[in-house]
Amino acid sequence: MCIRWGSNTYFYKTNKLNQMKPIGKYIVIKTIDEELKTESGLFLSGEDMNQMRYKRGIVVESGTDVPHIKKDDDIYYDKAHGFTMIIDEKQYTIITERDVVVVL
Repeated sequence: MCIRWGSNTYFYKTNKLNQMKPIGKYIVIKTIDEELKTESGLFLSGEDMNQMRYKRGIVVESGTDVPHIKKDDDIYYDKAHGFTMIIDEKQYTIITERDVVVVL
C-alpha cells in the first residue's frame, strides 16, 4: 500500500524491507542527524544546520547502476534533492548518484 503525504514523502506498508533494491542510479540512505561544534566549542542549532547545503547519511542500498557507492558507506549529499519514503514505519531518503558529493 502506498500513501502520498506532502510533496516529497511517501508511506509504504510492506514486509519486504530486506528485499528492497533500488533500480538504476538511485540510492536509499538513512540520514544522520549530527551536531556540529565550532572550533570555540559552541554547538550549532538546528536552524544553523538547516542553512548548510549538505547532509550526512549512511547508504542502506545502492542501485543497480551505482558502481562506486556501496551499502554502509558514510556519505554527504545535497539535501535539496531526493525525496523521503517511510517504509514499515522507518524513514528513508532516496537520492541519485549525482547528489552524492563525498564518500567517507
